[in-house]
Amino acid sequence: MSSLSIIPIVEGHGEVFAVPALLRRLRDRYAPEVSIEVLPPIRRSRDRLLLTGELEKDVELAAEKVGPSGIILVILDTEGDCPAELGPQVLTRAVSTRPDRTIRVVLAHREYEAWFLAAADSLRGKRGLRRDIIAPENPEGVQGAKEWLRHRMSGSRTYSETADQVALTSVFDLDSARRAPSFDRFCRLFQDLIA
Repeated sequence: MSSLSIIPIVEGHGEVFAVPALLRRLRDRYAPEVSIEVLPPIRRSRDRLLLTGELEKDVELAAEKVGPSGIILVILDTEGDCPAELGPQVLTRAVSTRPDRTIRVVLAHREYEAWFLAAADSLRGKRGLRRDIIAPENPEGVQGAKEWLRHRMSGSRTYSETADQVALTSVFDLDSARRAPSFDRFCRLFQDLIA
């Protein structure tokens, strides 16, 4: 059995727990024969992470922790920025900092929760979501995916990134979520990494 170490760099408190859970689910789906160790993510606010010098510090720290054969995975929300510009910029900065490491950048178009919207039908009745929710036609076109989820919760329940993100990550349908192009790209990138 082959083994792989991954260290994520994430921006949100919820992603600290959700991203490792998602990586394990992707491994179970696409390469169950591969053993992966997901190291505790490095978390920085998006604004800070995008400042000159800050991403570079985090990449250096990640490189130390994961070692020469590990993978550094930067996961960010685009939050309205053009993915075709933001992704290459972040990747260029990261790789120029540590060209001796395997580094990939994953962008959730708008926000991580857009992936839940793409698979919303599979989340009916979960974590307080109503049983009649229907996935939007263009999940990545929804501005405010967290608010979309919040408005579709029963009673006084409200969406909490820290409490609900990892729980929904553990149950959303991966195939349905691939309707979101950024999630489909993430799945293909993950398959390439573990091939």
